Amino acid sequence: MKKIFALIIAFLAISCTNAQQKTAFSKVALSEKLLSTNDSQVAFKNILKKYKGKTLVIEVWASWCGDCVKAMPKIKDLQANNPAVAYVFISMDKTADKWKAGIEKHELKGEHFMANDQMKGVFGKAIDLDWIPRYIIIDKKGKIVLYRAIETDFDKINETLKKLK
Repeated sequence: MKKIFALIIAFLAISCTNAQQKTAFSKVALSEKLLSTNDSQVAFKNILKKYKGKTLVIEVWASWCGDCVKAMPKIKDLQANNPAVAYVFISMDKTADKWKAGIEKHELKGEHFMANDQMKGVFGKAIDLDWIPRYIIIDKKGKIVLYRAIETDFDKINETLKKLK
């Protein structure tokens, strides 16, 4: 009886973990437009298309976010150790001025975009955003391989990137 109970608990734990792991973005997320650093609006699907054939790390962050700032050295280490990986940063800042100042201040290397309506807006809801910084890893085929990682998950992020080499 104990073995059956243990199996049920294990099954439920695995089911709950997999429920959070998506392998593709929703149509809503893909069609949502984000602000680029040159002030144009770009559909998220077009950003992703640009990186097809490359491993991509997406960091969702904001200049006002203490945990995001605290994780900056880790993302810089990640970039140094994975130079073949592409990096896209999506900001949840309230104004473009603060977002652009944050990019400059933290010397973030990669392509930058800003959600037009912050964390609780259309894009944030479409990617199930409940915490920042948030990291999403997409493989060379365009499949999401890590959907929900936060600043305490860098071991998992590094392990995922190592598997994709």
